[in-house]
Amino acid sequence: MSNFLAIVWDINPVLFDIGFIKIHYYSLMWILAFVMGWYVMKHIFETDKVDIKILDPLFLYAFLGVVIGARLGELFYNIDSYWGQPIGQVLIEVFLPVQKNPEASTMFGLLQGYEFSGFRGLASHGAACGFLITAYLFNRKYLKKNLLWLLDRVALTVPLGGAAIRVGNFINGEIVGTPTNLPWAVEFKNQSAEYGEIVGRHPSQLYEAIGYVIIFFIIWHFYKRTNKKFQLGFIFGLFFVLLWSVRFFVEFFKESQNKSSGEFVAKTIDIGLNNGQILSIPFILLGLIIMITSKNRIYKD
Repeated sequence: MSNFLAIVWDINPVLFDIGFIKIHYYSLMWILAFVMGWYVMKHIFETDKVDIKILDPLFLYAFLGVVIGARLGELFYNIDSYWGQPIGQVLIEVFLPVQKNPEASTMFGLLQGYEFSGFRGLASHGAACGFLITAYLFNRKYLKKNLLWLLDRVALTVPLGGAAIRVGNFINGEIVGTPTNLPWAVEFKNQSAEYGEIVGRHPSQLYEAIGYVIIFFIIWHFYKRTNKKFQLGFIFGLFFVLLWSVRFFVEFFKESQNKSSGEFVAKTIDIGLNNGQILSIPFILLGLIIMITSKNRIYKD
């Protein structure tokens, strides 16, 4: 599908390479996501008169939950890639920011045959599950409020971070869109070979990023301009409905994320939807239930 109007994207996803360490733009987008989240949450804690000393442990819990959950969630997309590999190699590649490369330099005498790459391949559905678990643990130890109070506020930090991460995916030329002749089509010169010919494609990563920014302003409005923050779970439920709905619909413009081996969940269930759409449905339904029932949970400080 030829499109002479297509934008050519040919940036190197590696910001700099010093042998055993490679710093990717994608990794920097993750750092930006947590930095923005920290400042948004600091403002929220100050507004709600919560001791900001617990902000640092909150983000430690959030980081561990998101990264571990996201890496485990990635198994749903690429389980065929790990199948048959030694369990030790699977654990290293899932939980450490390295990738197998027999030609790589030794990392300070450790992990011969691996190179530092940063965490790549992070599933948002797994990240959501991982964070819910660590949010519960954090709340029980530090905050000691209704868990939904915390989730309502953390929800405000996620959309901007999600947008930053999708920009990172765009820079990498990954999670590319389906071919199109639209004027804003993008030719990703560094796209994976499994997507075939380099042609103009939907910049689906940017569609999703824009959707997340819009979600941020919507739920920020409810937090700042209405009394909905006193209905425990309303903002969090609305966030889940909007976020996963955006994810569901943008999937129509995305290529399969694992064309070589197929999508494990989608192939197993086989209802005409892909992994991202199938895994989004339970989150949308959960968000609706939490949001609708929030009127029965009024918070009084």
